[in-house]
Formats: sequence, structure tokens, C-alpha cells
Amino acid sequence: MTTRALIAVADGVEDIETVTLIDVLRRAEVEVVVACIENRRMFTCARGTRVTADTMLVDVLAQDFDLIVLPGGMPGVQALADHAPLAAKVREQAAAGRLFAAICAAPALALQGYGVLKQRRMTCYPAFSERLSGCTFVDQPVVVDGNCITSQGPATALEFALTLVEQLVGKAVRKSVAEAMLVPA
Repeated sequence: MTTRALIAVADGVEDIETVTLIDVLRRAEVEVVVACIENRRMFTCARGTRVTADTMLVDVLAQDFDLIVLPGGMPGVQALADHAPLAAKVREQAAAGRLFAAICAAPALALQGYGVLKQRRMTCYPAFSERLSGCTFVDQPVVVDGNCITSQGPATALEFALTLVEQLVGKAVRKSVAEAMLVPA
């Protein structure tokens, strides 16, 4: 059975985080679906990198995924946070016990806004930690709490992506992908 991950994107998401997630998950042979919340496939990241999504989010909302992940970056995260169909999809994912994840500002703005962080340990870009309520901020690069995985920002994107690989397909695949990328053990 194929392991599937949905990466939801919008104009203004963080370049490093978005591309790192796509690349590392695909290296692990996860079927990655990059879905733009706009009514188009082309989106521009926060630092100007132009990327073509695989599809539009509206076209995959009825599908199941093993993981839904949100990159950070402003103003992209605000667009993700305000997108009601994405919010409903992430709430459904969380309730079903399937993995959901976010990095940078996305845990604080999107996941918290969706109501899926209650009573969880999590992390985010430290400047956004003041906006949190009902959850416990942990000042670590990556935090796993059950089916919720969060991370702090651009510098932690690689560790975050490798943690997602481990959660999805196991430690052996994580180790193999990391070694092939020359990531120190």
C-alpha cells in the first residue's frame, strides 16, 4: 500500500520549508501531493521561489492521506489558517488518528486556529509562542505528540522532514534517506 502525504500550500509559504518537505518525503518514496488552496496550481513562496503544485486542494479534499503537513512562512500561513475547507480536512485527519504536522508559524496560526492543539505538547517559530493557549509550548526543534508533529522554522526543516519520514515509514527509511543526503548521524 502506498503511503500518501498532502502538503497544503498558498502564495507566501516559506521556500526552504516547502521544498525540503517535498524533497525529503519523495526521497523516502512517499507519494507526495502538493495542493494549492488557490484556484490555480502555480504559487510563489515568501522569498520569490515559484513552484507548480500537483493539484488544487479542492480536487483532493475527498481523498485520504497518511499525513497532512503545512509549511510555514508569511503571509502564506495566514491564508492556510483562514481556509475553511483545509481546516475541516485537518480536523478530520486529527480525529481519525492520522498524522498531521506543521512548521514555523503554521502550528500557532493554523493548527491552533483549527482547534487541534488542545492539551498537546508542541513547538512553533518562537516569536509566535505568545499566541498559544490550551497547549504546551516546548522550545525544541521538533516535537512529536501522538499524531501531531510540529517544528520551529527554516533551520529545523530538514530534521522535521526526516521525523515525518520516520513517523510514516520507519526508522530504517529515515536512516537511509539521511545517509544518502549526507546528514550527520
